[in-house]
Amino acid sequence: MAKATRSNQRKVSTPKRDTGAPSKDLIRDLVTANHILFQQGVLDGFGHVSVRHDKDPTKFLLARNMAPALVTAADILIFDLDGRPVSSKAPSVYLERFIHSEAYKARGDVQAVVHSHSKAVIPFGVVPEVSLQPIFHMGAFLGEGCPIFEIRDAGGPGCDLLIRSAELGASLARDLGSHSAILMRGHGATIVADALKRAVFRSVYMQMNAELQTTALGLGRVNYLTTEEARAATATVEGQIQRAWDMWEIMSRNLGFRK
Repeated sequence: MAKATRSNQRKVSTPKRDTGAPSKDLIRDLVTANHILFQQGVLDGFGHVSVRHDKDPTKFLLARNMAPALVTAADILIFDLDGRPVSSKAPSVYLERFIHSEAYKARGDVQAVVHSHSKAVIPFGVVPEVSLQPIFHMGAFLGEGCPIFEIRDAGGPGCDLLIRSAELGASLARDLGSHSAILMRGHGATIVADALKRAVFRSVYMQMNAELQTTALGLGRVNYLTTEEARAATATVEGQIQRAWDMWEIMSRNLGFRK
């Protein structure tokens, strides 16, 4: 049998190694999420949104310390579940990144986290006699309950209300439990979900629900959604998330934010 020559030997291509870098689509969606949440008034110069790494569940993506409206793909950093940026040359990062890291650490189902200072939501965290409840179908996910995090219990009487350590983040995650949102007394709210677009959707409609509930409370006794109605409505409306996302994305682009 004739020996194979170099010219007639088949070349076997070596498969490309997976570098473990997050997908460009995930980064793009996270940038868009920042812009949408600003455009919808959920975030302003403060607040932040993150998403779990699509190739490594022990990591998550979050922008550097900056206003959400100005976030670009170049501003997205990778963090481990201790809240440390993976890169040793990372720029300044958010003080409250532990809100995100501890939520991902505590719950494997959480794939995205939003932390906001929504002015419509904050009052419900400081008036314990009036709980935030679903008043219309778009806020139906609130029917599972929305606890209040009292940071004095975890950080003492003299803390600055910020989740600036892993210990405080872990306390917040414990009080969040299996819920989708938690109010933070005198501070804001944290919303989690099993997908980035769902977390954004819930954040927008949590704020709208709070606005409507405040208005309704001034009129008289409120007829809230029942537990059964809330469960059924959540399943229906959250099947339409892409419809809202597509509109919000276009609206945020029209504001001229950099990508």
